[in-house]
Amino acid sequence: MVTVKDNFSQLKTNTDSVSKALPNEAESRINFASQWQLTWWRFRKHKLALVSGVVVILIYLVAIFAEFLAPFTTERKIPKLSYAPPQSLHFWENTEDGIQFDLFVYNYITEIDVLSLKRNFKTDTTKKIPVRFFVKGEPYHLFGLIPLERHFIGPVDIKAPMYLLGADRLGRDLFSRIIYGTRVSMSIGLVGVVLSLVIGVLLGGISAYYGGTTDMLIQRLVEILRSMPTIPLWMGMAAAIPDFWSPELVYFMITIILSVIGWTWLAQAVRGKFYSLKTEDFVVAAKLDGCSEMQVIVFHMIPSFVSHIIATLTLAIPQMIIAETALSFLGIGLRPPVVSWGVLLREAQNVRVLSTSPWLFLSGIAVVIAVLALNFLGDGIRDAADPYKS
Repeated sequence: MVTVKDNFSQLKTNTDSVSKALPNEAESRINFASQWQLTWWRFRKHKLALVSGVVVILIYLVAIFAEFLAPFTTERKIPKLSYAPPQSLHFWENTEDGIQFDLFVYNYITEIDVLSLKRNFKTDTTKKIPVRFFVKGEPYHLFGLIPLERHFIGPVDIKAPMYLLGADRLGRDLFSRIIYGTRVSMSIGLVGVVLSLVIGVLLGGISAYYGGTTDMLIQRLVEILRSMPTIPLWMGMAAAIPDFWSPELVYFMITIILSVIGWTWLAQAVRGKFYSLKTEDFVVAAKLDGCSEMQVIVFHMIPSFVSHIIATLTLAIPQMIIAETALSFLGIGLRPPVVSWGVLLREAQNVRVLSTSPWLFLSGIAVVIAVLALNFLGDGIRDAADPYKS
């Protein structure tokens, strides 16, 4: 006969066995997880890095779909509205029937100061400019291939002024120009880092793998480049670019310049990692299996610490963005008609203009947001790259 006491004892035994099995199951799951699974489990605990990752993805989506997201092209201008202040986007309107949804901005009233001849702008609340999502506007080619006319947001009348972030000295929409500048500034950092990756991993791996004279020559080259002051070196190389070169060629050369200087830190990081790996069992096994030295480097050693390379590259992209912004701001980097955040910041060089038109500095805020997001993301990836770390 089974008593209540026996049932309670059996239940307690089952509970104890389950509680003992759960840690073993979790431990077994960790033991059999791949390197990428361990990295992801640790990375998702870093909340700030996750949020920053979302921000970075959104920034690159803006860069990819710039033509669709921007209300106007970069050269669309209304000269009489130069330095026009930002307009507020209204979503609701008070009517006799109550509050109704209506997307619009108010027009400008322009007044000329008789003494200073300064153009002053006021809001004309009697004249609304209807604004719509997915509105038909200026034609463009998405990805340079697909002809379209729809924009994410814009005025119903294509000739009407809509300056959500204000206008520059030529009456061009700053909001549209910042969106287009996202593509250039973010892509030049990405392309520059990829070129640095190829040079740094190759030379760093060769330096550590072969050692001896090869290692000494490569490391002396690294030390010479790292001992030079970065900004003056960039300025000297960028100033050598002829003025008559096309914007595309200038963009390509600026990317090369940033990459030529930026590969040294990665080469040293790869060299240190190679030294710790070249005596590991899997490397020795690859050599005994008949793999060539280049195959051992490319197919066995580099994949073993690819997560660390990704973390290092993520932290390097902001440096490239800041370098491009600094060069363009100083006038020796990208030049108009190319639109980048650094080119836009040149408008804010004049303190007098900046005091009357502070919205011209908004492209600098875009640089800050992108750099902080990439840095936080890189920190999270760097911490997650060592999943066994407590």
